[in-house]
Amino acid sequence: MCVRGGGCFSSLTLGRSSAYSQDVRDYDMRVLLRFPQRVKNQGTADFLPSRPRYSWEWHSCHRHYHSMDEFSHYDLLDPTTQRQIAEGHKASFCLEDTSCEYGYYRRYACTAHSQGLSPGCYDTYNADIDCQWIDITDVKPGNYILKVINPSYLVPESDYANNVVRCDIRYTGQHVYTSGCRISQ
Repeated sequence: MCVRGGGCFSSLTLGRSSAYSQDVRDYDMRVLLRFPQRVKNQGTADFLPSRPRYSWEWHSCHRHYHSMDEFSHYDLLDPTTQRQIAEGHKASFCLEDTSCEYGYYRRYACTAHSQGLSPGCYDTYNADIDCQWIDITDVKPGNYILKVINPSYLVPESDYANNVVRCDIRYTGQHVYTSGCRISQ
């Protein structure tokens, strides 16, 4: 669902902490915090996969090959203590020029079996992409912070000052509302 404050989030059922216990069955219901992610190459050089194509790994959740183990990491934090309440991550999906600013042109497309992100272009991941979520089944209703980060600086950048995005989250147990998204360190 798209919510007030500028974000599209949804709670859905499907596959974090209790999800991996031995007594969880395939048909158990999970509550997921799903959201879109848009990445821009603000640099002057192409962003290319970190490994050559022959060493890409099969990702069972997305059911295709990935060139990185983790593209983004997601933390749901307690706003007072900054303690992690829940987490998720996104393996690189299919790095491509989804759209570009005026004067820049798309050069990479996954259908051409060539992954990359050109300067001035965006790679956009919709909220419905599998395995791009945080399992909030065990999270109590309340206020939280969603933190999205380039983990371990695996995506090379000339300046890591804009490496983290934080958004205020209000979870009612039924709905998620987001506001105050900002770049931070």
